[in-house]
Amino acid sequence: MRTIQMTLDDELVQSVDKVVKELKTTRSAFTRDALRDAINSLNIRLLEEKHRRGYKLHPVNSSEFSVWEDEQNWGDE
Repeated sequence: MRTIQMTLDDELVQSVDKVVKELKTTRSAFTRDALRDAINSLNIRLLEEKHRRGYKLHPVNSSEFSVWEDEQNWGDE
């Protein structure tokens, strides 16, 4: 692990301190988790955008999934 220095607003530090006290953790552990969560969220958003662009460029045609219609089972029969 590396030690890094960060500059944060006083209000943000106060908020983090309240949260870490309640969670019984440390600023460092909380920050690591928050950064991992932020990176994961960003990666998901990027993949979703890539997915949207793909479908915009190559829209689903009306018969693309029709071969599966007879296979559907909704449990209501």
